[in-house]
This record gives sequence, structure tokens and C-alpha cells, in this order.
Amino acid sequence: MAIIERPSTPALDTPSVPAVATPSTSYGVLRRPVETTGWKSWLFTIDHKKLGIMYGVVAMAFFIIGGIEALLIRAQLAGPNGTVLSADKYNQMFTMHATTMVFLFVMPMAAAFANYMVPLQIGARDVAFPRINAFGFWAFLFGGLFLNTSWILGGAADGGWFMYAPNSSVAFSPTNGVDFWALGLQITGIASLTGAINLIVTVINMRAPGMSLMKVPIFTWMVMVVQFLLLFAMPVITVALFLLMFQRSFDATFFSVEAGADPLLWQHLFWIFGHPEVYIIVLPAFGIVSEVLPVFSKKPLFGYPLVVISHAAIGFVGGSVWTHYVFASGLGPISVAVFSVATMAIAIPTGVKIVNWTLTMWNGKIVFATPMLYAVGVIVQFTIGGLSGVTHSVAPSDTQQTDTYYIVAHFHYVIFGGAVLGLFAGLYYWWPKMFGKMLNERLGKWNFWLTIIGMNLTFGPMHVLGLQGQPRRMYVWTENRAGDGFFNIGFWNLIASIGAFVLALGVLLFFVNIYVSHRKGTQKAPLDPWDARSLEWITTSPPKEHNFDRTPTVGHLDEFFHRKYEDRGEGDHHDYHQVATAEEIIAEEEAKGDSHIHLPSPSYWPILLSLALPIMAYGVIYNILLIPAGGAIVLLAMFGWGLEPHTAHAQGLAHIFLTINDKLLRQNMKNFLV
Repeated sequence: MAIIERPSTPALDTPSVPAVATPSTSYGVLRRPVETTGWKSWLFTIDHKKLGIMYGVVAMAFFIIGGIEALLIRAQLAGPNGTVLSADKYNQMFTMHATTMVFLFVMPMAAAFANYMVPLQIGARDVAFPRINAFGFWAFLFGGLFLNTSWILGGAADGGWFMYAPNSSVAFSPTNGVDFWALGLQITGIASLTGAINLIVTVINMRAPGMSLMKVPIFTWMVMVVQFLLLFAMPVITVALFLLMFQRSFDATFFSVEAGADPLLWQHLFWIFGHPEVYIIVLPAFGIVSEVLPVFSKKPLFGYPLVVISHAAIGFVGGSVWTHYVFASGLGPISVAVFSVATMAIAIPTGVKIVNWTLTMWNGKIVFATPMLYAVGVIVQFTIGGLSGVTHSVAPSDTQQTDTYYIVAHFHYVIFGGAVLGLFAGLYYWWPKMFGKMLNERLGKWNFWLTIIGMNLTFGPMHVLGLQGQPRRMYVWTENRAGDGFFNIGFWNLIASIGAFVLALGVLLFFVNIYVSHRKGTQKAPLDPWDARSLEWITTSPPKEHNFDRTPTVGHLDEFFHRKYEDRGEGDHHDYHQVATAEEIIAEEEAKGDSHIHLPSPSYWPILLSLALPIMAYGVIYNILLIPAGGAIVLLAMFGWGLEPHTAHAQGLAHIFLTINDKLLRQNMKNFLV
């Protein structure tokens, strides 16, 4: 732990903290033991903001990889008898595309915003467990890299992102691709679980004074709901992955029919995780939309309590409708009927949310900046995906749609239209907060429109293809199966492939925007470029290492807005007048800043501990001796972590501890003698 000394006078409401003595010994004012600039400051950091940026950079790198995989798939299917990919490579490509986009892009991109913004939104200086937070990032990175090394070590997984048994068995997939998949996802799952515990404790225990749960920003609420979903869903998929690992690597028979087992066990385990996973993916984006709409509509979020309850209900009900994925497996009429009703029921809180968003914009003074365009895009595109999803609750219809391109269309409208567009809204909205510079609005609008056009050109035709019977995972189609007129699958496959490249061009413009906006001489962003409402804006852009000079006290839901504006209306009539600017508010906070600010020190133990995980995973695949070697590194890192001297930190604390105990000892001796 380091202490930042401020020259200013302590605030009257700040409890005094004993200063650390500063003689020529090593007990001086506590400094961070490694550099705070340069590459070391990133490699050993446990600062939630830097970790959030690192999550985002790595996630966007995997987004590019997953996008290239998607373009290869669409190039293969653009015309009849495609030769871009062989059947085997095509199987690997669609498996890794889905796995990369779900586990290595959307989830960590949401984690990037959660890590960066949640402590700022609740008025905290850090997360509850900073080193565990760093461990989570490195475990995710090493897990993702481990998973993708399969490409150069014999071939990637080829059983689909759902990896149904018995297709995932050695008999049907004899290469190591599925082993890399199972072990890589276990490593990234550890990252998700540790991150979930960290963020739950952070939100529950570290909110600013006065911030009750019903004053927590919606994005933070959604992040907390997602962490509870992860907490209950990740152990289920972890169990399934362990069973798969033992079946493939140690000759277990958990899914072998010939040994009396049932492959349907895998489907249940996977989809008990898989359907909550959909909401793990989209709820953070919904939280971003709920932050963006009020700011650019110049109105508070309509029905804030209903939005909170509906999102929590989505999370709860979302964990109980997994069986609609396996209606075609012969469950029986009672099970099908129960889960059909549950699937219909989840549309209710979703509808509530969309109504609340629409009424937030109603009669608002809407500003169509780029973040707002993406937020509105989420509402429209996700609604389309939701409507096609409701048809899956009708078992006869679902049976016809299962394993066709109709499912692919629905899934992408939900995930891309709901999650990815929402994440882009967050990138444009919070970019000036994170980096102190604005993204170019003109390029941003081109980015949005090309993305929307490309998305609908790509996934819209897949509804027609699916209803015409084109199965998913079909690597070629022949000219004599193309059909005629509106039902010509050749025409719609070509349109979908063209749309994929338009979509890729739209995404490319985002990276062009970053380059253009951050080139030399770019003007610094204003402190409050959007006239924002929530607490993360009551600090500099980018925030200081300690986030807030003074821990804010919260009196309203939209605390920043109410510090800027005063309501001079009467009764239900609100008449807001600006009484302060962001610059004035932040200057006041700096002037009354706390004199002692405690921050945790950087550490290299989290990265060493996480590095041991892929070593043990390689041991499962190639040489079992690597498992105890990795285990030894785990033990070393855990003991080092627990006994870490923290250099000046530990010595400084020892000095304080001994000084306090010396005073207590002398006082007790004096009392005894008297």
C-alpha cells in the first residue's frame, strides 16, 4: 500500500491518518515500488483503470481475429462450391469465430468498462481486491493466447462453440483442438469468476457515502447483475469442461453411449450456462444504453426503479429457460410446455426495458451524437432479434428452425445488435473520460452507418436462408440447390457475404478514428463534453491515479447533474438552472482534497500465478510432468503473494505498528506502576 501525500490542508470531514515518518531510513513516505510510467507500470499494475484499458485493447485485438475468421466463412459461402476453406478448416473457423467473439471479445470488453467505470461511478478509489483484479486480467490474456496457439499446434477446435458430445470425443475429433478449447475456456473461466467476486464486493461494500442501492447508476447495477450470473453460471460450464477434459485426456466415459452414459448431459450442462451467458453478454451493453439515453435526451431515465427490477428479472429468468435450446432432443411434452412458457415470460421484462428507453427519449431534447446513434441502434436491432427469439418459445416452430441459418440470424441480431453496438456506444461516450480526447464525430457517424448497413445486409438475409432450410455449419452449397426468385439461396448468400465486408469496413473506420483523433496536436476533450449526469465525471479526464481528490458524498441518483443544476420549479414542475460548471465542481473537489490517500502497490505475483495455468494446461495435452511444474509455480506465487513485502510499504507499516505498540506498552507499564 502506498500513501500519496498532499500539501493541502486535510478536509474537516476526513479522519486523520498518522503520517509515516520520513528519516533517512527506508521508512519514508510510502512510494510505489515500481515505476509509475513506462511499460513496467502496465505490466505490474493493479490500477483498475489501467487494467480496464488493457482488457479493452486485448479484447479489440481478439475482435479483429474473430472478424477475420468471419470474413473467411462468408468468403467460402459467397458462391457455390466454395474453395476458400476445406471442410476441416471451415469447421475450425466457425468454432473459433464464435468462441473468440463470445469469450474473448464481448465478455472481456464488458469487463473493460466494468473495471474502469464501476469504481468511478460509485465514488471509490479502487476495487475491493486489486491484485485479484490483476490476476483476472492476466488469466484471461493467457487463456486466450493458449486457446489460439492451437492454430499452430495441429489445428483448432472443430466441434462448434457448443462442442456437443459425442462429436467432441477423440473418435470424431482426434486432434488436440478440442483439448485446447476445453482447457483454454477453463482458464478464462477462472478469470471471470475471480472478477465477479471482486466486482460484487466492490459494489456492495465500497459505495460513496449517501449512495444507496437505488442511487447506483444503471451501468453499475447491470454489471453487478452480470457478476451474480457469472457466479452461478461459470461453475456449471467449468464442471462440463472438466468432464470433457477427463473424457478426452484420461479415458473417462461421461458422455459415451456405449458405456451407458448419455450425451444429453453435456447439452444440459452447457446450456444451463449458455442461456445466462446471453445476458452476461448483453446486460452490460443495456447498462451503457441506459447511461447514454438520458444524457443525450436531456432527461432522467424514465422509471429508474422499473429498469433496475426488469434487468434483474431478466438475469433471474434467463437462468431458467435453457431447455428451449434442446427442444428437438426429445425431452417430452411436459418439459417442453414448461420451458416454452418460461421463454415467453422473459419477453416481459425485456419489453419493460424497451418501453422505458423509448419514454426516456419521448419529448426529450435529443442530440444525435455518435454515442446516441449507437444507443438507438441497440433498441432497434435488439428488438428485431428479440422478436425472432420469441418464435423459439413455440416448440413446433423451434423444431423447424433448429440448426438452420434462422438461428444464426437471431443470435447475431441479439449479440451484435444488442451487445456489440452497445459497447461501441460506451466507447464513444466514455472515450474522452478515459483518454482525455474526443473521437472524431464525422468519422464516428460513418462508422455507425456502415456498421448498421453491413449488419443488416449480413444477418437479415440469414432469416430467409434459414426458413428455406439452409443448415448452419454447411461448408458448401451447390448451384442446383440455389433455388429461384426470392428464395434463391445463392442470391442471399452473396448479399450476406457482401454485407460482412461492408460491416468490416465500418469497424475499420473505428480504428481509423482512433488514429486520427490521437495524432499529434489533437485538441484535449472538455471535462464534461456531453453534459453528463453520473459520478464518474466529477474528476479529471483521464482520472488521477487515486480517482477522486475527495471521496464524494452522494445525495441524488444523478449526482453530477444535481451539482450542476438547481431545480427552481414547484411540485411536479421541474425548472433546472445551471449553477456550476464541471470545471468549478472539480476545482472545488481538488481544493478540499484528502491529505492522505492510500493506494495499493503494484505487484508481479498475479502475472506469475496466472502464467502457471497455461503451463499446466500444456501438461495435460503434451507432458504430464508440466502439471507439477506449473503447480509448483502456483504455490510459489501464492506464498509470494501472501507474504509480499511490498518494499517500503511493509517496512513503513512495520514502523507504524512498532511505534503504536511501543506507546501502548509504555502506557500499560505506567498504569501498572501507578
